[in-house]
Amino acid sequence: MRVVSGIQPTGNLHLGNYLGAIRRWVRMQHEMECLIFLADLHSLSEHIPAAERRRNVHEMAASLIACGIDPEIAVLYNQARIPAHAELCWLLNGTARMGWLNRMTQWKDKAGKNREGASVALFDYPVLQAADVLLYQATHVPVGEDQKQHLELARDIAQKFNTDYGVELFILPEPLIGETAARIMSLRDGNAKMSKSDPSDMSRVNLGDDSDTIAQKIRKAKTDPEPLPDNVDALAGRPEALNLVTIYAALTDRSSQSVLDDFAGKGFGAFKPALADLVVETLAPIRARLQDFDAHPEALEAILEKGSAKAAALAAPTLERAYRAMGLR
Repeated sequence: MRVVSGIQPTGNLHLGNYLGAIRRWVRMQHEMECLIFLADLHSLSEHIPAAERRRNVHEMAASLIACGIDPEIAVLYNQARIPAHAELCWLLNGTARMGWLNRMTQWKDKAGKNREGASVALFDYPVLQAADVLLYQATHVPVGEDQKQHLELARDIAQKFNTDYGVELFILPEPLIGETAARIMSLRDGNAKMSKSDPSDMSRVNLGDDSDTIAQKIRKAKTDPEPLPDNVDALAGRPEALNLVTIYAALTDRSSQSVLDDFAGKGFGAFKPALADLVVETLAPIRARLQDFDAHPEALEAILEKGSAKAAALAAPTLERAYRAMGLR
């Protein structure tokens, strides 16, 4: 199995990112061949100042490694260092169809009513995603609900290319269905996902927060006056309570019911300090590693250079075969 997965470098990762996706990658790298990339070319779909984009790439790379991605085991790289991503995207544009892209739910949601004002990069985003995966002959791609449609498009593009040019070049990647990732919600609103775009910093625990800040955020997290029940079903209609129990369960690799078995009948005055201690303990080594990278940015640059060289070598044969199949070599 060869798994390819990417994340757009937006900076300022939080607990939701860690429990929702990154921890799964950390585990996968020991079970299968993993290529993990920072999707900086995808970030061109919106305007971001150059200095901010560079900073975001470095912050994201540092965060992934601090969380446990081992660049000696997984291949960690950023797209922009490997021209083959952009080249294969352009080649696949001859195969992809406007109708396919127009049906993409994410395009409709992000462009909204201002489609004429949206960037071509936003419209073509799924074709670059297909190139990201097909370039490395990925057998599997971890996908959430919001990306299933894009993986189906990648399979359609691969199949049409193989048929049109009479080759068996591209593998049709399968979705990787693994553990169900914890869905971590805002500390201020249990019905909204934890997000860095939330204007309130108190809504999230950032990976770089110090211990006192983490404890304060957990202590002030929105809850209700009722004690914790003895079964999960009783948390229905109590989104904030459910969220805190979910976080505790995810951090300890336990079920929510198991957590409630320990805390049933207790109020949040007892539960929150226990949760705060757990979050602090989990994030302390991550924060320490982030501080190391802040002090030695050249180490991070060397890691990305090495990973990108590995990825480029893996990508080259597929790109060459695509050129030849199309009569461009």
